[in-house]
Amino acid sequence: MTILVTGARGAVARSLVSLLRERGLQVRTGSQKPEEAAGAVLLDLKNPATFDAALQGVTSVFLYAEASHIDAFVDAAINAGVRHVVLLSSSSTLSPDAADSPVAREHLDAENALTASPLTTTILRPGTFAGNATAWSWPIKSGDPVNLVYPNSHVDPIHEADVAECAFAVLTDPELAGKSYLLTGPRSVTFAEELDLIAEAIGEPVVVNTVGREEWKAEMAEYMPGHFADALLDWWQSNDNVPAEITGTVEELTGHPARGFEVWIQDHAAEFKS
Repeated sequence: MTILVTGARGAVARSLVSLLRERGLQVRTGSQKPEEAAGAVLLDLKNPATFDAALQGVTSVFLYAEASHIDAFVDAAINAGVRHVVLLSSSSTLSPDAADSPVAREHLDAENALTASPLTTTILRPGTFAGNATAWSWPIKSGDPVNLVYPNSHVDPIHEADVAECAFAVLTDPELAGKSYLLTGPRSVTFAEELDLIAEAIGEPVVVNTVGREEWKAEMAEYMPGHFADALLDWWQSNDNVPAEITGTVEELTGHPARGFEVWIQDHAAEFKS
């Protein structure tokens, strides 16, 4: 039994690989840049020519949601004898307009391709990764304000270690396979509350500056296209002063409550210190 873990450089994948190897399981890691992930094989989910070699002898896959060649990946997995795929998707696929959303569409296309296949498919749908907060690390380290359009927009930040433990559970317990799981942190918090927790953890003040949509889009133009920025802003607006739905799925799968954002920032405080 060999488990292929894709996205080997990611936080979830690194934690998952450690858990699987501690159990004594045979693990292969795949990465678009294997030279940056010790021991990884070349697996570029945007390049089908890399699929067959990476999948040889694999029985289960932990798969990041890259949909550009998902049909080819499914075919290669079936031909290789893969029986189970755990897809790291997103709670955004549950939105009524998911098919039209640039935020959700990639994940939804991957979900649909896998569930239409003969492969046993388990879908993990985390909400907001706590690690998204690292986008604020540069202005915080520089002593600049953090610009937000909707500082009171709610999120359900989940620690990447909890996502990895959930993936470990569904990969190693056949009774949990073939289902979909909505994963969240333990409570709903606003962006402003997250920044307060960051300030407390690093012992330095963090200033929040409320800006307009166009100003924020101009600031982010180097990092994301306008249509994607609009979709994010629309999502945050819909959650402005609206608490996020919280589930107990992490505890059901792992046996312990989900880690809060305050735990995550203690783990990553050094990334925010000047």
